[in-house]
Amino acid sequence: MCHTLKWGMPLPKLFQLLVLAGLFDFCSGIIQVTKTVKEIAVLSCDYNISTEELTRVRIYWQKDNEMVLAVMSGKVRVWPKYENRTFTDVTNNLCIVILALRLSDNGTYTCVVQKQEKGSYKLEHLTAVKLLIKADFPVPSITAHESPSPNIKRIRCSTSGGFPEPHLSWLENGEELNATNTTLSQDPDTELYTISSELDFNMTGNHSFTCLVKYGDLTVSQTFNWQIPKRETPSANQFLFLAIISVAACGIAIILIYCLYRLAARQRRKEESREMERISPI
Repeated sequence: MCHTLKWGMPLPKLFQLLVLAGLFDFCSGIIQVTKTVKEIAVLSCDYNISTEELTRVRIYWQKDNEMVLAVMSGKVRVWPKYENRTFTDVTNNLCIVILALRLSDNGTYTCVVQKQEKGSYKLEHLTAVKLLIKADFPVPSITAHESPSPNIKRIRCSTSGGFPEPHLSWLENGEELNATNTTLSQDPDTELYTISSELDFNMTGNHSFTCLVKYGDLTVSQTFNWQIPKRETPSANQFLFLAIISVAACGIAIILIYCLYRLAARQRRKEESREMERISPI
């Protein structure tokens, strides 16, 4: 891209052109393009020219009466705010392409085409495009963290990628709770916010917490439910299994006792027989 472009138009005339474009925006319908932060926007001038005509026209793209990009004598100039992320495609309706959209890109863009006639440039075409940049916060996520003590559980709520500055609160039964470790940060490039907060609660009771994030007139929320773990009661199958095991154990015990009794009786008879043989007369 050429950054040494020398203007062939006096500044007063350029200012008049910007004012004229502003009046055009006010008096005519404007095409609207809606995008989200970090996406790519293609804004059409809705005007085609051949490459041969390019040296005989001047093309201006401006945003809210501030210059964005200009093409003069076939050379392109991009203003500092849009450098390295904005270019034009003269073969496609003289559109401009803006990469990595930022919140500050929000606004009305006007394309002005001037054509050379009889030694001077006259207005040939004028188009306005309204670019809306969205930056909604996604639904917060709630995750469990390491518990600070046996009966206390800690959860964390977080969301990122939205605008304007958010406020996060924890609610239970409509009442705001005391949160801990609430952090808020803003990306210097995209201007988007990230927010997170932690909540400690007693696990000995049932709870239903709401993490509520407000930004501007909008809100997003997430709910976390906690139920006291119930003691497991044996099921019918478990009772049947235990009964079978108990009966089997009793049966084995009875058999074992019977076997021991028979063995002891046999041993006793043998001893009695030996004793009788010992005391019998010869």
